[in-house]
Amino acid sequence: MPQSYLEAADQIAREAGAVLSDYLDRNIGFELKGEFDLVTAADRASEKLVIERLTKLFPDHAIVAEEGGGHESRSGYCWYVDPLDGTTNFAHGYPVFNVTLGLEKDGEMIAGVIYDPTRDEMFAAEKGGGAALNGARIRVSKASRLCDSLVATGFPSRKRHYNINIHFYHQLAMATHGVRRGGAAAIDLAYVACGRLESFWEFGLNPWDMAAGVLLVSEAGGTVTTMRGERHDLRSPHLLVDNGLIHGEIAGLFAEVFRGEYRFQMPVIQPD
Repeated sequence: MPQSYLEAADQIAREAGAVLSDYLDRNIGFELKGEFDLVTAADRASEKLVIERLTKLFPDHAIVAEEGGGHESRSGYCWYVDPLDGTTNFAHGYPVFNVTLGLEKDGEMIAGVIYDPTRDEMFAAEKGGGAALNGARIRVSKASRLCDSLVATGFPSRKRHYNINIHFYHQLAMATHGVRRGGAAAIDLAYVACGRLESFWEFGLNPWDMAAGVLLVSEAGGTVTTMRGERHDLRSPHLLVDNGLIHGEIAGLFAEVFRGEYRFQMPVIQPD
């Protein structure tokens, strides 16, 4: 048996990542589980493996998984599993996706991993033990100004036309070095933790999307709140993480947008 929860998560995520890589190589197609949401055979195969491994190692732990294969428990321990974060990317052969597992005990995240099989990058964190990338300690970036920052966000796979994030996207695109939209929230969170990005925000994430990532950012010295600067938990309506140094500036800008105030006006399309 693995020596720790983190070691177990690492081993399981690597196995699941190998499953995803195999399906990617075989160019397996996808199907729709809703009007816009994709699901692939790889999702199901990865989740089946993860749940089987976790259940064998920790039979009294609860599991919450994206494709619905988990189960409840009264132990106080709960695993949040996304067997394929970045399904749309994966389905199109776009190499930005991952496996993520996060362990919560009595409402507090205590361990988590995010594994990117295309780059063989394992991001891991344990409560009080720091964060690491392939075993080497990582920290958030030292950029102290929003104008010097590279940030990221995400948009929902469905009902995009109802999503208000475009207002925040435009303001941050103008105020920073740029905004990236990679399509896999856990990767974005890991990139904040290791300093590749200064901040990430998004509306409407599910617990399994961010459980491991918020622990990574926190253990790497970053700040985790809602977009309004309030205390965040896995059921909050939105998430803001950053390196801590730009937190006041970005939260202030977000507060303006929530009030309907804009520093940068949308460009007007001129007729030909």
